[in-house]
Amino acid sequence: MSLDVNGVIYETDEEGYLANLNDWTMSIAKAQADKDGAELEDAHWEVIHFLREYYNEYQISPAVRILTKAIGKRLGSDKGNSKYLYELFPHGPAKQACKYAGLPKPTGCI
Repeated sequence: MSLDVNGVIYETDEEGYLANLNDWTMSIAKAQADKDGAELEDAHWEVIHFLREYYNEYQISPAVRILTKAIGKRLGSDKGNSKYLYELFPHGPAKQACKYAGLPKPTGCI
């Protein structure tokens, strides 16, 4: 499968996750969100950038429980809770946010 962003084709898996992590750009994230009918605002970008930093440090896409806890530690309890994250990413905070961040699907997500 693939994703066309401004005339450039990027390989993805069958669920739309980038095949090459180094291909990621904010334009790709926007294209993925557009394809899903979502609009990315500042709060979304905060989580997306957090995930990219987390992945760079730990080399793993966090499952939702770990993501919630890690965001709470870094960004505060008002953002580090399931309700807030599900409002931003209703198809699953870890799964959907990791996709937009250009990261692999988190282990344990179906």
